[in-house]
Amino acid sequence: MDNKLIADLFAEIAAMLSLDDKPTIRFEVRAYQKAAQTVSSLQEPIEDIYKRGGMAALMELPGVGKGIAGSIEEFIKTGRMSKYEMLKKKYPIDMKGLTSIQGLGARKALALYKALGVKDIPTLKKAIAAHKISKLEGFGEKSEEMMQKGLDLLASSSGRMLLGEALPVAEEIVSKLKKSGLVDEALVAGSARRMRETVGDLDILALSGKSAQVMKFFEKLPEVEETIAEGPTRTAVRLKIGLNCDLRVIPVESFGAAVQYFTGSKDHNIQVRTISVRKGYKLNEYGLLDRKGRIMPTKDEEGIYAKLGMQWMPPEMREARGEVQLAQRNELKMPVELKDIRGDMHTHGRDKDWNTDPLPQMAGTAASLGYKYFASTNHTKSLNVENGMDEKQFAAFFKQVDALNRKLDGRIRILKGAECDILKDGSLDLDAKSLKSMEWVVGSVHSAFNQSEQEMTRRVVKAIDSGLINVLGHPTGREMPSRDAYKIDLEKVYEACERNMVALEINAQPKRLDLNDTNIMAASKYKVKFAISSDAHRTPQFGYMRYGVGTARRGWLTKDRVINAMGLKELERYLEI
Repeated sequence: MDNKLIADLFAEIAAMLSLDDKPTIRFEVRAYQKAAQTVSSLQEPIEDIYKRGGMAALMELPGVGKGIAGSIEEFIKTGRMSKYEMLKKKYPIDMKGLTSIQGLGARKALALYKALGVKDIPTLKKAIAAHKISKLEGFGEKSEEMMQKGLDLLASSSGRMLLGEALPVAEEIVSKLKKSGLVDEALVAGSARRMRETVGDLDILALSGKSAQVMKFFEKLPEVEETIAEGPTRTAVRLKIGLNCDLRVIPVESFGAAVQYFTGSKDHNIQVRTISVRKGYKLNEYGLLDRKGRIMPTKDEEGIYAKLGMQWMPPEMREARGEVQLAQRNELKMPVELKDIRGDMHTHGRDKDWNTDPLPQMAGTAASLGYKYFASTNHTKSLNVENGMDEKQFAAFFKQVDALNRKLDGRIRILKGAECDILKDGSLDLDAKSLKSMEWVVGSVHSAFNQSEQEMTRRVVKAIDSGLINVLGHPTGREMPSRDAYKIDLEKVYEACERNMVALEINAQPKRLDLNDTNIMAASKYKVKFAISSDAHRTPQFGYMRYGVGTARRGWLTKDRVINAMGLKELERYLEI
């Protein structure tokens, strides 16, 4: 899938263009930024869109005009993008790598290049090690410390990729295998199936009696960059997105056991194998073997767990956190599913806003997903970079929402809201009168991330105690892999949410997934509800909901704890609107 590659090129083009001081350049920068976001959020390969309708189909995508469509076409046909190559000659800097470091934007990256010859991560490391950056005007010791922290964070996630980037590629490969006619079944296994927030590699299992043909087909897929190892039942390749991927072809009598084994996790499997031994069996990737060493055929993994006297467990729960013991007692509660979601509680959509799709377009997509409602929660005034709105702008915008709701005639309801900034002192970015007029308010931190734990906790708790917000947005503020969670006492936050009936958000943006699974499990001990939200700025991003649901399932969250699993009438009663 070339989506990520093209999106990365557009993002880097935007960064390089932003270094130009021409007054009109900002429009071109925004165009490439929007194109990058559009392409990265597509739920199908952009090459398929092009094959289906050529340049015209590309130009139907939000933010893709003739010039950008031409660059996409050029890349699909040649693997090159002349606009990118031209700018790269002017700025021979790894802009994508450097700007992924917290506190290092495009202009600072250029300044480091001019002053110290820093052009990529390795040369940045050398400059920091020699303490050269702290001596530069406009930087200083704090900047150098922040960059080192960013490098440490990047190193901790090295070799891993966001689930939202890796899973669509794995699913595309599975889809092509199924369409080939060579396999009876194929699925994604490993950490991607368990919906871990990042993955180090991909595992795909196929059921087929034509192993050799399947392997040849797999190696020739456009997603594959090179073959690392090949054999009759396993082939390992390097994908163009930068991950290794193993394909295993499994015989029918072993398929159920192989799916269980290769899904993991390792610790979960150890516990399950221990139980099989106690019952006189042996469990491995080849099957569940009886006392005489004969495979007990099971066509699926449900049969494996059943024969061991256990409930089947969703893959997301298999992390050896007590699920095995509960399953043995038949006490495992099934977590929320994607089909349970009735609406989206955090979206952005506004006419003439370069960073979002128009609200009617957002409403049409939400309705097509079967949603009964969604909250329109645009940014507030302090967030200038996102065209934040003030009190008067919200009042005028809500008149448009009312008109659109009348036009929709009950097919879907748009809730009037905002994503209101929680300012440095804990006050809110809009006045109380404006916030009280809204039906759903997301309170979020977007600045001053370096406050102490005490300061940040006091700040967030003050906002929760204000009585003016309904949900705390992306509660730890992380953006993987470039920004870690800010320091905050989450126990005090959960307590504040409980006493104020403020919900906690599970933000489904792949770079956030915030709250994460372990924090969800901790928060579930309190009497709080959760909202799983896509934070969609354009229509394809509604598809991010599945990553939020996957994270909720990893946190064992049940349907009854999720606000947007309510029907519209139940939600209206809950919100008293």
